Amino acid sequence: MPASPTATSEHIRDVNERYHDAAAASYDSKWGIDFGDVGRDQTRQKLVKALGEWPRRPFGDALEIGAGTGYFSLNLMQEGAIERLVATDISTGMLASLAATAGALGLGERVETRQADAERLPFADESFDLVLGHAVLHHIPDLDQALREFSRVLRPGGAIVFCGEPSRYGDRLAVLPKRLGVATAPAWRRLIGAEERNGSHECGGGDHDHWLEHEVDVHAFAPGPLAGSIRDAGFGEVRVRGEELLANVYGWWLRTLESSAAPDEVPVGWRLFAFRSYIALQKVDVALLEPRLPASLFYNLVLSARRT
Repeated sequence: MPASPTATSEHIRDVNERYHDAAAASYDSKWGIDFGDVGRDQTRQKLVKALGEWPRRPFGDALEIGAGTGYFSLNLMQEGAIERLVATDISTGMLASLAATAGALGLGERVETRQADAERLPFADESFDLVLGHAVLHHIPDLDQALREFSRVLRPGGAIVFCGEPSRYGDRLAVLPKRLGVATAPAWRRLIGAEERNGSHECGGGDHDHWLEHEVDVHAFAPGPLAGSIRDAGFGEVRVRGEELLANVYGWWLRTLESSAAPDEVPVGWRLFAFRSYIALQKVDVALLEPRLPASLFYNLVLSARRT
């Protein structure tokens, strides 16, 4: 992973807080985060993959780790999977965005936000029925300690659900479409008539810390060792599955192209084509590849377990 192996936990936390505060305002548009039908369908599928089925009844009290702008939890609330949510993050910028979106969706009265570190959760024992997160475990310096905290705050029989965690193979695989994107970006910009992005605002300086993006990831996972760590923290019924192969290879190529251009010069028609073609490949992954291939071959891992 990009973070230096000698980086301290304090440095990793500081970098994550600064990067995500800086990224909060543009995060949803950058990653195509949706709170409508598409986002609701995506998160519903992820929960089913992780648990093996749709929950028979809603989770009463849920705690989200690294909630970001609320993609995972707020969509699941709209789908009826969660009744009440405490959303945590080390980034106050992300939490402010989440709170605003929750209010706009009519969920504000059922959502509380708290700045918190996953390794030292400020909640009493046995406070929650579900601990969940999306693309967050790979940011946590001491994952074993965080898993023990998740177990502590869960009620007996409570569940953890985490999705969007990079696999070791997938992390290496992503290098190829990124390189292809860099090589083809000049021709792509000429094709769509866009100027090259001025990268000075992303290279440090001022109030912007987007240049820290390469330092915020500290883990990539193999399914077996990850499942072992979860069991060691006191969980049973551990499930680890893979998701997205074609979609992520294609998606990294698209993101690399788009990041090279001035954002307001990328045509709407291109954005619609890119989004729809990405969703089409997601469907191919779900229907053909995910049921047949080992979890370790996919870009992302989804997991669940129960507190014993």
